[in-house]
Amino acid sequence: MRAKNSSPEQRSLTEQARRAQIVEAAVEVIADEGYAKASFARIATKAGLSSTGLITYHFANRQDLIDSIVDEVMTAFAGHVRERVDAEFAPAARLDAFVSANLDFIRTHRKHLVAVLDITAGSRTTLAKIMKADIDALEDLLVQGQRQGEFRAFHPRSVAIAIRSMRDGILRVLSVEPDFDLTSYEHELRTLVRLATSGEIP
Repeated sequence: MRAKNSSPEQRSLTEQARRAQIVEAAVEVIADEGYAKASFARIATKAGLSSTGLITYHFANRQDLIDSIVDEVMTAFAGHVRERVDAEFAPAARLDAFVSANLDFIRTHRKHLVAVLDITAGSRTTLAKIMKADIDALEDLLVQGQRQGEFRAFHPRSVAIAIRSMRDGILRVLSVEPDFDLTSYEHELRTLVRLATSGEIP
């Protein structure tokens, strides 16, 4: 029930905070226990809520909550990567920034991305949409680099898929080895991408 004596601004801030609390709790449950076990009861317990009714106040149903998690996490992920990539001009530098930014976000949002990976594994439509956007953007960058002579001759979409797959591979590892050395992985991945696209070691 809404607090009758609070102002619209206060209600908005309070509701935003509660909504964020629920999303974070759902991420924790999915990352730790799996998407299939992410019931409202488990999420409410993780969030320290007295009732699942506090979840249904903010989300129409379980799918609404799940969709919100994917949308919020992937929007933040894309924004983080785009900011780093857009700060560079040359295609090779932009590609290196893409890889580095991905690993930075994974390092600070491991559970969020593991949760999204688990969610999208059960939704072919959602997974395909996210993958296509990533691969299309990578392919465009690789084509640009080839046109400018920074990258060797190769099939751009195939290489884009390979880079995207290596990025997702570490998420699967982190779901079972949360303490895996991401610093070493970032170095090796950046080296592999540079070798694959230009034959030069960064």
